Amino acid sequence: SPETPIFHKGKELYGLYEVMQAHREPSNILVVEGYMDVVALAQHGIDYAVASLGTATTSEQLQTLFRTVKEVICCYDGDRAGRDAAWRAMDNALPLIQDGLSLKFVFLADGEDPDSLIRAQGQQAFETILAQAIPLSNFLFKQLNNKIDTSSPEGKAALIDAFQPYLNKLPESIL
Repeated sequence: SPETPIFHKGKELYGLYEVMQAHREPSNILVVEGYMDVVALAQHGIDYAVASLGTATTSEQLQTLFRTVKEVICCYDGDRAGRDAAWRAMDNALPLIQDGLSLKFVFLADGEDPDSLIRAQGQQAFETILAQAIPLSNFLFKQLNNKIDTSSPEGKAALIDAFQPYLNKLPESIL
């Protein structure tokens, strides 16, 4: 659908209404990349998934999610596009992360998506994968650490320097 004065893709979450109908107070919400992922997951018992309408998960969408739950799990395809989408979601979430809120990431194998995975392996296997979600802090550290050789003091200093812009985005908190 095109953007209109009433409809903004960056503010809407496909399936959020259904999640709220199924769960009065959901413990977490799963964010996936596509509409069909939400549909397939619901058909197989995962009725707490939403999709970000074909866009990267925006700060507006994350604000809506964090007003609804304390834990958001982003489940992306393991390809480059999935990792890029996760990085944008993480970057958009940093100013919103307060103590008690959690953003986690799950990456599926390259070529897999939630739709194909749940059809092949079922609800229990999918939820086992979700239980291994990586917290935002670990995701950020791992991504930056992969780009910098920390075997020397200079490399460690470069890693700290790379972290600084992201740390500055975080609100005052224990994290």
